[in-house]
Amino acid sequence: MSRKPEFRGPEHGSFNIAPRVAKAMHADDHWHSKPWYEAPREDPAFPEVYTYTDAMSYDPGDEVRFHSSSTARSWSLEIYRDGAEPETVHKAELPGSFHPMPSEAYRNGCDWPVGHNWRLPEDLRSGFYRVVSTCMRADGGRFVQHHFFVVRPTAETRRASILMILPTATWTAYNDWGGANHYFGIVGPERDRPSPVLSLQRPWTRGIVWLPAGAPRICADPAPEMGDAPRYPMKEWAFANGFGQYYAAAGWAQFDRHFVVWAEREGYELDFITQTDLHYSPERLDAYPCVVIVGHDEYWTREMRLNIEGYVDRGGNLARFGANFLWQIRLDDDGRTQHCYKFKAGEEDPVRGTDAAETLTTAWEDRHVAWPGASTVGVNGMQGLYASWGGFAPRGQKGFTVYRPEHWVFEGTGLHYADIFGDKAHIFAYEVDGLDYTFRHGLPYAVPAEGIPDDIEILAMAPAVLAEDEPEGDGFRYYVRGSDHEGLVQAATGEATRENLKRYKYGSGMMVNMKRGKGEVLTAATCEWVMGLKRGDPFTQQITRNVLDRFSARR
Repeated sequence: MSRKPEFRGPEHGSFNIAPRVAKAMHADDHWHSKPWYEAPREDPAFPEVYTYTDAMSYDPGDEVRFHSSSTARSWSLEIYRDGAEPETVHKAELPGSFHPMPSEAYRNGCDWPVGHNWRLPEDLRSGFYRVVSTCMRADGGRFVQHHFFVVRPTAETRRASILMILPTATWTAYNDWGGANHYFGIVGPERDRPSPVLSLQRPWTRGIVWLPAGAPRICADPAPEMGDAPRYPMKEWAFANGFGQYYAAAGWAQFDRHFVVWAEREGYELDFITQTDLHYSPERLDAYPCVVIVGHDEYWTREMRLNIEGYVDRGGNLARFGANFLWQIRLDDDGRTQHCYKFKAGEEDPVRGTDAAETLTTAWEDRHVAWPGASTVGVNGMQGLYASWGGFAPRGQKGFTVYRPEHWVFEGTGLHYADIFGDKAHIFAYEVDGLDYTFRHGLPYAVPAEGIPDDIEILAMAPAVLAEDEPEGDGFRYYVRGSDHEGLVQAATGEATRENLKRYKYGSGMMVNMKRGKGEVLTAATCEWVMGLKRGDPFTQQITRNVLDRFSARR
């Protein structure tokens, strides 16, 4: 019996190394004062290649159009299905053709011509496909760039009972390629504002699609000693290694891939769609008893919410091992453009004061939208948010405390009331979601409020905060500080008074379970749940098995 050759990805070895050049650094320079974004060098002396596709997802048999620009004479394209056992599906050697990056590529797209076409095989397996573009340099080095597309399942290719929805709207929000994302950018007269409108017709910034092993995560690891200045290792590493400054906040490489690799090794079959597919083609969900979402899951359209709620109401099961359900967005141009005005929505979003005001692109808990996430996923973004990094409880517990060990989700774990699980693997970190709660006889209960399901059960939880605590110390510098706290409270209440700020400063991250219609929802509301799977935490793994096995049983 012949042995399958070991997969060797095109990322193997050292690449994207520019010549060493010294430049001045001033005493008041630091990574937060000079945010960076990815853009092409466009210098033939340093050949490079960038590629994007005409869509984010395709059916088998569809034609994929690759739009590329390269200052190299020739370059290589390689595509492989990523997962526990990566598999190369297409290679091509292509001539280089240079096309400049438009000044507002982040908003309007690159509009580069098609450089290559590939028709997907009719039997191609659903999955996440990395698109790797590579060119050589005269010094023997290589330039490597990553893109991706998703192959959706069809009736003929469907092979799973679990459908994974990739949180691609969040990936888009953090993609700064070309000059801006929803957080910062070169917009406005001072070239210092984010863009509320982002195009999908551009490449992805480094780190969203692919990362080397060991890239830091957003978690205080190790916990700081007494008196230590706050650290943000992900920013330091990104600057030192030439990756996007928000690589650690979102993307396949940092979150979703870890779940997929674990699940496939465990024997679970997964089919895949994007959030754009959820928005435009919700009928795809009905073939599956279980839908899964993991990692950083921050941005949704109104249609996405209604579609997932309809799926659960009809008897579907939603397993959400992720967090940060916070912002409403809009999509247009068949999903090629994403809108989110965030804290500026009340003054700048074109739908304000119109018949479409319900789609105002602000927080779900904004008083003008007033549709907290609990009715959809069981928890709210504003009543959780940050944990275990920077000034956000960096020495806090990095796992969940169990409160209802008799629940089916803990079957086979041996966990007891008040046990903490996942802390060694740091599963409780970065961003989390929760509910306002009260204790009765030692057990937590959700405080009744509009949109909070009556039967919701809080199974496990841990503290979180909405603003960085800022104790003073020698040379201390903080990153987010209270900006999100003030902005969200202003949106929710209309006035960021001291009383309102105090009301929302402290929250929690929770694992909750609820019934909705004929279906069921289980949310483990922390971005870092995937680390319990990757790092071998037996409790996190068994809980995940329990959820997937129960929810994927045919209804």
